[in-house]
Amino acid sequence: MISLFDTHAHLDFPAFDKDRDQVIARAREAGVEYIVTIGSGDGLECMQRALEVAESRENIWATAGVHPHDAKKITDEDLSLIRDMAKREKVVAIGEIGLDYFKNYSPREVQIKRFRDQLGLARELDVPVVIHDRDAHGDLMRILREDGAPRAGGIMHCYAGSPEMARQLLAMGFYISFPGTITYKNARQAPEVAASLPADRILIETDCPFLTPMPHRGKRNEPAYVRLVAETIAGIRNQSLEQVAEATTANAFRAFGISRAGS
Repeated sequence: MISLFDTHAHLDFPAFDKDRDQVIARAREAGVEYIVTIGSGDGLECMQRALEVAESRENIWATAGVHPHDAKKITDEDLSLIRDMAKREKVVAIGEIGLDYFKNYSPREVQIKRFRDQLGLARELDVPVVIHDRDAHGDLMRILREDGAPRAGGIMHCYAGSPEMARQLLAMGFYISFPGTITYKNARQAPEVAASLPADRILIETDCPFLTPMPHRGKRNEPAYVRLVAETIAGIRNQSLEQVAEATTANAFRAFGISRAGS
């Protein structure tokens, strides 16, 4: 049986309030044994909810951080809360953090400040980061070069950049993660990037309840569907599903610094 790792889910979101346990059970049935639920996406409360999901279940971990959409809401005191939460046993990264110039829910200068603040926390604590980057490639890469990526590296979530940008990120110690959008007919650069990446730097994710892969597009996404992402990448790379599953799961454990013995 294959073993898959959904590296980016939002299991605490209200979309799963009525059937969270059933969703997790379906994931297990599809071979998705491991999940990281992202404690970022709806203000600071999201961190606590994600941690509760992770701490009450085996093989699920959480992150702590503030999404760029919410950058305007946090204070320096809130950064201390993120620092404390990032030290919890089940928290494996700071994220998702970054920049979003598509929706601009927070002013760009505030997004930049809080991105830099949280990168600093990750360097201080020596933990990886999960990065959100939408229409902000230039500023995001500039900040990573100027400030320095965490020694522990990180994950570029929902990768939508160029092959050249991917090469630069690999040199900084990042892994590249692909969601269900890679299954879409209008997927642009993602298939090219997925084909060219070293096998030890690829990750898969759902970003559920968003970005549902084909053929379920238009419905709520859930971790079981990460198998469809793995199947698509297997086709792109001319590999078997088993090969992609084995590589991406091993990569996820390494990226987050999780010991399988402690899973």
